[in-house]
Amino acid sequence: MIKITLPDGSVKEFAQDTTPMDVALSISEGLARNVISASFNGTTIETTTPLTTDGSLILYTWNNPEGKKAFWHSTSHVMAQAIEEIYPGAKLTIGPAIDNGFYYDVDFGDKKITDTDFKKIEDRVLEISRGKHEFKMRSVTKAQALALYKDNEFKTELIQNLEDGTITFCDHSSFTDLCRGGHIPNTGIIKAMKILSVAGAYWRGNEKNKQLTRVYGISFPKQKELTEYLQLLEEAKKRDHRKLGKELELFHFSQRVGQGLPLWLPKGAALRDRLEQFLKKAQKKAGYEQVVTPHIGQKELYVTSGHYAKYGADSFQPIHTPAEGEEFLLKPMNCPHHCEIYNARPWSYKDLPKRYAEFGTVYRYEQSGELHGLTRVRGFTQDDAHIFCTPDQLDAEFKNVIDLVLYVFGSLGFENFTAQVSVRDLDNPDKYIGNVENWEKAENAIISAAKDKGLNYVIESGEAAFYGPKLDFMVKDALGRSWQLGTIQVDYNLPERFDLTYKGSDNELHRPVMIHRAPFGSMERFIAILLEHTAGNFPIWLMPEQAIILSLSEKYENYAQKVFSLLENHEIRAQIDNRNETIGKKIREAETQKYPFMLIIGEEEEKNGTISVRKHGDDGKSNQTMSIDAFAALIQEEINKTLKQF
Repeated sequence: MIKITLPDGSVKEFAQDTTPMDVALSISEGLARNVISASFNGTTIETTTPLTTDGSLILYTWNNPEGKKAFWHSTSHVMAQAIEEIYPGAKLTIGPAIDNGFYYDVDFGDKKITDTDFKKIEDRVLEISRGKHEFKMRSVTKAQALALYKDNEFKTELIQNLEDGTITFCDHSSFTDLCRGGHIPNTGIIKAMKILSVAGAYWRGNEKNKQLTRVYGISFPKQKELTEYLQLLEEAKKRDHRKLGKELELFHFSQRVGQGLPLWLPKGAALRDRLEQFLKKAQKKAGYEQVVTPHIGQKELYVTSGHYAKYGADSFQPIHTPAEGEEFLLKPMNCPHHCEIYNARPWSYKDLPKRYAEFGTVYRYEQSGELHGLTRVRGFTQDDAHIFCTPDQLDAEFKNVIDLVLYVFGSLGFENFTAQVSVRDLDNPDKYIGNVENWEKAENAIISAAKDKGLNYVIESGEAAFYGPKLDFMVKDALGRSWQLGTIQVDYNLPERFDLTYKGSDNELHRPVMIHRAPFGSMERFIAILLEHTAGNFPIWLMPEQAIILSLSEKYENYAQKVFSLLENHEIRAQIDNRNETIGKKIREAETQKYPFMLIIGEEEEKNGTISVRKHGDDGKSNQTMSIDAFAALIQEEINKTLKQF
C-alpha cells in the first residue's frame, strides 16, 4: 500500500500502481468526470500514471490554471497532427501551452499558411478529437528518438541535448511527438478550437537561426466558452491601447526616434502630469521627499548594485567618454542613485525613516520582437520611491505603502485584485544576491504585513527580484485579464553593497532596511493598462478634457468663449468646437474623443445664460439644461465618486 496526501492535508492509503483517476473516483464520480490533469510530488503527470510511492497528489480540472495548461498543451499535439497530415513534409518543432492557449512552431518549407487555411486545420483537429484517442506516454532510448526524427533537424537538436533514459514520447491516434508529459486523458474532451493567428518566430528565439511559422491557437471543453472568448477578443481589439492612444492623440512612436521610445503628445503629457501630481500629493502627505537623479551613471555604480550583472549584457552598451577607461550606462534602475543620495550625509536612528521619491526614467534594451506599444518599451518612467528605515520600523512602513497602493487602485477603478508574495526559488540560489538569513527576514516581513492588512494573497516561488522578495499586486481589468500592477520590495542587500549606515541609540553603526515601491510601476505600462481597462473613459478627474463646448453655429462663438472662461474659473478643463459643421457630426466626433460631457449651445442657451449638457455614451434623450454653476457642481460630484481620500 502507498500513502497519498491530498491538498486538504488528509492522507489516504491505496494499492500500489493506483492512478490519479482512481484517486479521483474514490473521492466522487463528479470529480472523476472533471479531473483532466494531476501533479505528484510537484511533477506534472497524466491521470493514468501509476503511483508507486508515497507522496502528495493534486488533481486539476479545467477550472485550474494547471488544468488549462494540460488541456492546451494536449490540443497543440492534435493541431500538430492535423498540420502534418494537411502539409506533408512540414517539420514540427515545439508546441507549448501559454497563458491563453498554445502555439506550435513549424517549418512549412516552401509552403505558406494563411488565414484562409485555418478552417481546414480546425475542422481536422475537431475530427481527430471526436475519436477520443488517449494520450499515452512512453520512454524511448536516445537512439530510437534520433531514428524517428532523422529528417527533422529541429527535433534532432533537442534530442541531442537530452540524456539517454530521460526521453519520452507522447502517442495519440496515429501521431507521436517528443514530449515531457502533462496531458488530458483523451482527445474527446476538446470540443472547440480556433487558430488565432500566425507569426514568424526564430528557432529557439535566436535571430541567427531559421525563421519558422508560429501557429497560435486556443481550445475549450465547450463551444460556448470559445464563443465568449472570441467576443472578449473583439472587445479587447476595440480597447487596444495602441488604437485608443492614436485616436485620443495621447502618444506616438517614430522610427526616426527609435523603437520602444514613446513620444508623448500634448494630451498624453497632460494625462501623465495629472497622474504624477495625484501621486505626489499623496506622497507628500505620507512624508516622502522628491529627489531627481541623472539618466546615466558610471558603470561602477551598477556593478556595485548588481544591476550590471543582471541587465548589462542585454541592455544598452556603455557610453565611452574622451577620458580613457571612463564608462557610463543609461540607468536601468533608480535605486542605486537613491542609495548614493542616502550616503550624502551621516544619519541617526532619530532621522529615520527617510523616504525618497522620484519619477525617474530608466532604459533597458528590449528585443524588437518583444516590444509592444506602451506595455513593453525601451525607455520608461517609474514612480519610484525608496524608504530607508530601521528594522523596527519596517513593518509599519511596509503597511503604509500597502495603504498607498490601495488608494491608487481605488481612485483609478481597479477594484478586483489579489496580492502575490514573490519569494526565492530555493532550488536556484545563484539567481539572487545576499545571505539566506536576510532573505528569510525579508520574506517573513512581507508575509506578516500581508496577513495583518487582510490581503487576499498567494505565495509564488521564484518570482522575487534578484536583491529581495516582493509583494506584487495582480489586478484584473474590465475584461477579466490579469496584470501585475504595483510592487513593494524589502531589501537587506543593497544597503550592504552600498555600505549604508545609521547611528543607533547604542551609538553604534547599523544597516538600514530598504523598501522599494512603485504603485504605478511604469507610467507607460500603467497608462496602457488603464486605457484598456477604461476603454479610454478615464475617471473624470483624470480626463485630458472634461467637457467640449459644441456651438450650433459660428454666430455663437462669443458665447462659447464666455462659457469656456467660466469653466476655467471652476477649474474645469474644456475645449471649444466652433467649426462650421453640423451638430450631429460634432457630437459623433466628440463621442469618439471620449469627452465625458458635451455642452451644446445655441440661441436659447445664449439668451438664458445656460448650457445643454449631454453625457458621453448617452443617446441625447436625457440632455439637461443647466447653469454653469450647476454643471460645475455636477463635475465635482463625479470627481468625489471616484477620487478617494488619502
